[in-house]
Amino acid sequence: MKRAILLRFVAILMLALAVSSVFSYYFIGKNMLKNNRQSMINTAHVVDYALDYEGDLQEQLLRLHEATMDEQSRITIITEDGTVVADNEIEQPKSLENHLEREEVKEALKTGTGFSSRYSASLGRSMLYVAICSGKGPYVIRMSVPYTNMLDYMILIFPLLLLGTGIAFVISVIIAVRFTNTITTPLNEISREMVKVRGENPSFTFRQYKYKELNVISQTTMKMAAEIREHMDRLEKEKRIRQEFFSNASHELKTPITSIKGYAELLDQGFVKDEATKKDFIARILKETDNMTNLINDILMISRLEAKEAEVTYSMVRIAPLLTEIFESAEPIAAEYQVTLHKECEPLTIEASAKQLRELIMNLVSNGIKYNHPGGNVWVEISSEGPDMCIRVRDDGCGISKEEQERVFERFYRVDKGRSKKMGGTGLGLSIVKHIVEFYGGHIELTSTPGKGSCFTVTIPFSAQNKAKS
Repeated sequence: MKRAILLRFVAILMLALAVSSVFSYYFIGKNMLKNNRQSMINTAHVVDYALDYEGDLQEQLLRLHEATMDEQSRITIITEDGTVVADNEIEQPKSLENHLEREEVKEALKTGTGFSSRYSASLGRSMLYVAICSGKGPYVIRMSVPYTNMLDYMILIFPLLLLGTGIAFVISVIIAVRFTNTITTPLNEISREMVKVRGENPSFTFRQYKYKELNVISQTTMKMAAEIREHMDRLEKEKRIRQEFFSNASHELKTPITSIKGYAELLDQGFVKDEATKKDFIARILKETDNMTNLINDILMISRLEAKEAEVTYSMVRIAPLLTEIFESAEPIAAEYQVTLHKECEPLTIEASAKQLRELIMNLVSNGIKYNHPGGNVWVEISSEGPDMCIRVRDDGCGISKEEQERVFERFYRVDKGRSKKMGGTGLGLSIVKHIVEFYGGHIELTSTPGKGSCFTVTIPFSAQNKAKS
């Protein structure tokens, strides 16, 4: 990767240097041409100042050129009608053709100064021409030097530009190598750290890098690692819960089956002769069978709720009549435990499954009754809170310790195991409640103080059917 970045950087650098060199050649050459023209104009003015236009111009020009000018330069004196009257390169200047149509002469007569470049037939080479109008009379002083377009100037400045380009290239390569190292070194460090992902409990160590994009990579890696750990912990927890579930389910089913088998064997082998005892054994078998049926039905309900496969019949459920029906069903149990039921319900209607809502509220009320004391109370309050229906079931019973509050919604978990067994519960009531609440996209909270009672608060959106379908 380092080599690839460096090569690309050098390629871009070469392209940039090439483009900048071309522009430099062009603009420096153009500037040199401009300076050269100005120098020629200055020389032409000096010639104009030195000449005596009353005397022999040809002789004066030859003398002046020999004394002060370069051999390759040419000076021509032209009248305003285009006649050549003096030229240091030609012995008989009057033999030259009329110069009135020369571009530089025409421009000088028009603006005072003229320029052009072209091939000179009389000299046999390309020339650069500069012409000015004389300040002493009706004459045009023209100066010319050999010229082969911009190439002349480029040849002059090429060595200097080549040296500058070479120095710039070397410095840039050094900078490129250092820049590449500032990128590849952190990436190598990050890749070495990321290899740790293969471990069971990866722990990453990243330093703060110069470039924020690299810090984003390191931070994202740490975030992903945390999410992976969290996911693995969740999978491990779910695995443990499943194992506990199967273990508990087997135990819960094994107990009534063993009891049923024992009673059935006694009846089958004829050890029980008394009719009253036979009826008692049969009643116990039926009771254990009912317990098994309830347990299996609860397990199936939880499984369907978890898989979102519960067969649900939605209807517009009126909550107040439903609560009255639940209280009528719970009254015998409340009377048995000497617990008083209280209800307060707003006239609400929600589109949901009446069966599931009945199951949810009944389980909470039953728990409030069973885990209470003689003379205790259970309060049920149902109201609307914004977009949600709020169900609050409160009791003044035995309460739940802080440690156990986190586990009461687990399947088969019982706060008071001995007492729960005697009351005939399956240990799945609160787990069913939680699954029904989650099925409708709701939320359940528990607050409890040992010896003072518990309060379960359920919120279910009035748009519960849409959330359940999603």
